[in-house]
Amino acid sequence: MEARANADRHRQRQQKLKEQVDTRVAAATEKKGILIVFTGNGKGKSTAAFGTATRAVGHGKTVGVAQFIKGQWDNGEYNALHPLGVEFHIMGTGFTWETQNREADIQAATAVWQESKRMLADPGYDLVVLDELTYMLAYHYLDTQEVIAAVKNRPAQQSVIVTGRGCHVQLLEIADTVSEMRPVKHAFDSGIQAQEGIDW
Repeated sequence: MEARANADRHRQRQQKLKEQVDTRVAAATEKKGILIVFTGNGKGKSTAAFGTATRAVGHGKTVGVAQFIKGQWDNGEYNALHPLGVEFHIMGTGFTWETQNREADIQAATAVWQESKRMLADPGYDLVVLDELTYMLAYHYLDTQEVIAAVKNRPAQQSVIVTGRGCHVQLLEIADTVSEMRPVKHAFDSGIQAQEGIDW
């Protein structure tokens, strides 16, 4: 008797939830590309972006990637996605505290940004990933207003993902989806080395 009552209550709750979800699905009638921002101090921003890129490729979508700050080290995302037709443009200078050469970093960022702008203007790309772009704005390597304009004026069906800490407020304002990664624990803080296949 009690089990049946519990089952009935569960069914009623689930039916109510289904009705709420169905109402929201029915209300979502607009179809367009979206701007997603993965930001925050926690690990997983680029991982989330490349998970989405992999999903897009799995559905036959055309994906372009610009990686800012990445160095010359082996790149797991490139190794997996480039053979599947994903176009990559990699800054290749590494972390700014390693290069310690602002002018060279600006030149490298600008070269990758030119390719990014081309992809953002091309309706042939279903998804453009701008990995670690936030740092380029924070360090004033790229012009913020130019970046905002290129993202806002992209083809209507094109989606864009921006990753990096400290995302500029103007990008946050125009984003459709923003997820903030919050650090709880990180292996590196315990002295564990970054690992191939996990961290890069």
